[in-house]
Amino acid sequence: MAFLSRFYRTRYPLSSLSSSFSLFSFSTSVRSNLSYNELLSNQKKNMSSLLEHHVLKELSDLFQISSHNSFPNLYKESRSNSVKRIESSKAVDEFLLPEERLRGVFLQKLKGKGVIEDALWNVNVDLSLDVVGKVVNRGNLSGEAMVLFFNWAIKHPNVAKDVKSYNVIVKALGRRKFFDFMCNVLSDMAKEGVNPDLETLSIVMDSFIRAGQVYKAIQMLGRLEDFGLKFDAESLNVVLWCLCQRLHVGAASSLFNSMKGKILFNVMTYNIVISGWSKLGQVVEMERVLKEIVAEGFSPDSLTFSFLIEGLGRAGRIDDAIEVFDTMKEKGCGPDTNAYNAVISNYISVGNFDECMKYYKGMSSNNCEPNMDTYTRLISGLLKSRKVADALEVFEEILDRGIVPSTGTITSFLEPLCSYGPPHAAMMMYKKARKVGCKLSLTAYKLLLRRLSGFGKCGMLLDLWHEMQESGYPSDGEIYEFVIAGLCNIGQLENAVLVMEESLRKGFCPSRLVYSKLCNKLLASNKLESAYNLFRKIKIARQNDYARRLWRSKGWHF
Repeated sequence: MAFLSRFYRTRYPLSSLSSSFSLFSFSTSVRSNLSYNELLSNQKKNMSSLLEHHVLKELSDLFQISSHNSFPNLYKESRSNSVKRIESSKAVDEFLLPEERLRGVFLQKLKGKGVIEDALWNVNVDLSLDVVGKVVNRGNLSGEAMVLFFNWAIKHPNVAKDVKSYNVIVKALGRRKFFDFMCNVLSDMAKEGVNPDLETLSIVMDSFIRAGQVYKAIQMLGRLEDFGLKFDAESLNVVLWCLCQRLHVGAASSLFNSMKGKILFNVMTYNIVISGWSKLGQVVEMERVLKEIVAEGFSPDSLTFSFLIEGLGRAGRIDDAIEVFDTMKEKGCGPDTNAYNAVISNYISVGNFDECMKYYKGMSSNNCEPNMDTYTRLISGLLKSRKVADALEVFEEILDRGIVPSTGTITSFLEPLCSYGPPHAAMMMYKKARKVGCKLSLTAYKLLLRRLSGFGKCGMLLDLWHEMQESGYPSDGEIYEFVIAGLCNIGQLENAVLVMEESLRKGFCPSRLVYSKLCNKLLASNKLESAYNLFRKIKIARQNDYARRLWRSKGWHF
């Protein structure tokens, strides 16, 4: 018995030992009547019952199941329990965005189209075309999964089965280079009676050309009627424009020449080809196409002269470009905003801002109102040359005219401003844009937060962080790092620790550089307890971060 007690002490707690010894308590008369083999068999039976009882107890503690239930009843659930389980699963994914919940269905590796569609219907989201676009444009769904999801989405009453919806999936498939699925979707459009438009054609052509498959893009012209499109001058102009925008001007010129006599060209067809050569500064080719315009009986319009002026400027012939600009009135085509924009762009490229501002101010005298393209070129050029005061003055003129810049335009202005000098000018532009109701992007907020953090402007940084959250943007790990670094720069270590703890609670593990910066400052300030507590939390956060990455690499979505 002493040997058995030493053996069980290493495997079971004392409570189990007491119960086990009670199983072996026999009376003297019974013990004398039992043989050695019977005693050994009884011990094995008692041990098996002990092991079964111990295993069932551990399982009941792990799965919250009563150990008194029989084994077959463990798998029977009442309707109330199943409802509670569904509600708990819904509560778990409440923190996920709608597009993340829908993409999570495909991460479950479900088999069968019907099973996947049933799972999608069970996802509690307010489906819209915007959500559909976010699902197919983000993540790493396969082409088959994207098409399956879209076919399910257009059955939803909130998503219309029209060309606008189909353009979303066509663009997403083309961006991911799923060209076979893209062509299948185009065929499905024809079967469903949805006729593609010129925007659809532009998306398809640009997808092929961006992937370097120019030959396939040109081949698609012969299949336009199969998809419900006419092969005319308008569709040809779309293809030529996509080729010229991607600087495949030689292929565009070859296609243009091959279509002579087959399709009746218009002035826009010639202008697109000239615009392609103007991007490359090929003056000889521009003059050749200009002669063809006159030979075909067309008159060059203001867009034609604008491309000529821009091409001459790219070739370094600024004086010739000004000469063309001055002769526009003699040709019966007065200079418009596009022509002025071309001249302004030419002077910006050579750094002559005096002449640039001269033509900019002369637009109003010629009844030519500047557009957003004018302001974008002018402000971008001034900012690149670090003429910040002039750029802010022009920016104020935009707002005084009632023009609200787009989100991308503001981001393009803030990017150079946040690359040099103090953040004062960038914050001035931000406040003026926000005052007129311009919506800023998350990238713009990150640019400003990084700049304020580097200069230690902690008060402005916290105010900007609060305004960013009011605009609906959630804080990610990068934003938390900017705030922590800014607080460290001015010595607010306690607040920096609080912000880092908040980021850890939200699942964002800071970089080693930011953590080392904060930890070293805590140690230098003799705050050993705070540094040690932070070290323990960071250690756990990194373990969770590594585990989360492993789960997602295996297909689990947490």
